[in-house]
Amino acid sequence: MIYVCIPTRNEAETIGVLLWKTRKAIGEFGRDYRVIVHDDASTDGTAQVLHRYRTSVPLTVLRSDTRIGYGRSVEKLLRYVHDEATYPKRDCAVVMQADFSESPDDVVSLVKILEGGADIVASDISEQELPVRGMRIVRWAVDRYLGKIEEGAPVRDPMAGLRAYRLIVLKKALRDRPEELPLIRCDGWAANVELLGALAPHARRIAEVPTELRFDLQARPSRFRTWKTLVGLARLPGTIWRSPGPEAA
Repeated sequence: MIYVCIPTRNEAETIGVLLWKTRKAIGEFGRDYRVIVHDDASTDGTAQVLHRYRTSVPLTVLRSDTRIGYGRSVEKLLRYVHDEATYPKRDCAVVMQADFSESPDDVVSLVKILEGGADIVASDISEQELPVRGMRIVRWAVDRYLGKIEEGAPVRDPMAGLRAYRLIVLKKALRDRPEELPLIRCDGWAANVELLGALAPHARRIAEVPTELRFDLQARPSRFRTWKTLVGLARLPGTIWRSPGPEAA
C-alpha cells in the first residue's frame, strides 16, 4: 500500500486537481494506494473540495481546528499512517506538497526505487536554480555558514521534502522514541531535515531521485519564510546525521 501524505493549508484552488493527477499517476502504476490529507485549519474552500473527492479517490481527511504548521502536519500524517499500515515492511508513505510544486509523477519514480530495495527515497533538487529569492538565500547561507546541515547528510539535498519512506523505518524510529517526544519540532525546510535525521539511522539503504520543483503551477504566492527557515536550520544539532550515505538511484 502506498500512503500519499499531503499537508494542506488553504489549497482549494489546487488540491482537487492534485488528487485527480495523483489518482491517474498511481492508478496507471497499478499499485494499491490511499491519499491522506491533513487540513491545517484551512479558512478557504479546501474542506469542501476534499469532500467532493471522497467518492472518486481513496481519501482520508484529517483536520486541525487551529493551525499547527507544516512540520506538525507532516508528523500527524505519518503517525496516522504508522497506526493504519498492515504490512510495514512493504507499505510506504510518500510526503508531497499540496501546491503542485511537486509532481504526482515523481511519486511513482520514488516508489519504484523503494520497491527495488531502498528504505528511504529522497527527491534531489540540489542542481535546480531556485526562482524564489528566499530559497536562494537559504541555500547560500547553508553553504557559507551552516555546513553542518549538509556535512555527513545521507542525501545530497536534505532540505527537499518529497520523499518515500518504508513504514518499517518509521515504526522503528517511533519505537525508540518516548511517546511525548515529537519527531519534528521545526517547520518548513528545517522540518524536512529534522525528519530525515530522525528516520535515516533506521534505514538500511537510502537512495535519491533527481526532481524539479515547479513554481509556475502554484495558485498562490510561496509561503517560504527565509528567516524562520534559517533559524530552524541553525537550531538543529550538529550530530543530526548518524547514518551512512545513500546509494545512487
